[in-house]
Amino acid sequence: QVQLVESGGGLVQAGGSLRLSCAASGRTFSSYNMGWFRQAPGKEREFVAVVSRGGVITYYADSVKGRFTISRDNAKNTVYLQMNSLKPEDTAVYYCAATLTSRTPALASEFDYWGQGTQVTVSS
Repeated sequence: QVQLVESGGGLVQAGGSLRLSCAASGRTFSSYNMGWFRQAPGKEREFVAVVSRGGVITYYADSVKGRFTISRDNAKNTVYLQMNSLKPEDTAVYYCAATLTSRTPALASEFDYWGQGTQVTVSS
């Protein structure tokens, strides 16, 4: 079992940057694949990025490639999402998620644990 708490959201202008953090409880953080998802009002929750247990393998949604970077610090039980060149369409609630799935996941249904979400709003 793992508890996830996101932070770092806020209001920024288009072109700006934010870094989201997800702090995880427990002693087995390095056993989990970690992902970031987002959900805008009236839309489905969508995949943003995922990082493997050791932080070596990463995957990104096409919409954020080249702008967002996912990383993790297993010693600190924390996952990060660095968001650069933000666009108004990035506005959403951002969630971190964890799973013990052996292969690197990309679907929300593959994740078992979720944070409460943090709001990111990008103005034009």
